[in-house]
Amino acid sequence: MSGPFDLSGRLALVTGGASGIGAGICAVLTSTGARVVVLDRDEAGAWAQVEAGNAVDAVMVDLADEASIVSTCAEAVRRHGTPWLLVNNAGLQHREMLLDGTAAHWQRIEAINARAPFLMIREVARAMIEGGEGGRVVNCASSGLIGQFVQGLAAYMASKGALAALTTSAAFELAVHGITVNTVLPGGVGTPGAIHAEGPPPVGPGNRTPPLGHCTAEDIASAVLYFAAPMARRVTNQVLAVDGGFTVT
Repeated sequence: MSGPFDLSGRLALVTGGASGIGAGICAVLTSTGARVVVLDRDEAGAWAQVEAGNAVDAVMVDLADEASIVSTCAEAVRRHGTPWLLVNNAGLQHREMLLDGTAAHWQRIEAINARAPFLMIREVARAMIEGGEGGRVVNCASSGLIGQFVQGLAAYMASKGALAALTTSAAFELAVHGITVNTVLPGGVGTPGAIHAEGPPPVGPGNRTPPLGHCTAEDIASAVLYFAAPMARRVTNQVLAVDGGFTVT
């Protein structure tokens, strides 16, 4: 394959790639020639992506544990070499009403949705810098940051806001190394994680059907691909919402 979206031979690490949006990202990246490694705690799901041809390998990781992140990134580099792309896709979207909120819930969400991406960027960027060829980081936040709300997501939205802010700081510090950092804001996608999220029913405008229809995992993956592709070599600290046109209604 050749062209503006060609990622032939490039190593891509995708957190939460065992299912949902992450699985869609793995499939789309693989279709462009990337060598995708799934980083997930769901061992069966991760290896299913490998068996389906959507990834070349899977490495188990507990994103709530710093030591696990450090060892997993080192293992991925040991097996496959320098990463070109890191996609921080994994996230928890469990709900808890603000007035019933607990510190334990907040910390659980923050650990996966904000702290883990920070640690992943730290570890993978070090490897990219050592490799000397630059690289790409794509953070998956949420279209809730621009208004696609449902109730019970105070902790979730705070964590995704932190992730978006992390993009700015990381883009600034890593630009000197030729590493770009960008954010995708996924709209509503009927993933297993969304369907089986804990907490009260998701009530709010985020439930309405956008004018272009609800998004698929592949729709989100297309935005990730753009930021990872050769044509985006001068694009950093940008935000791209894939929300089916929700914000125009």
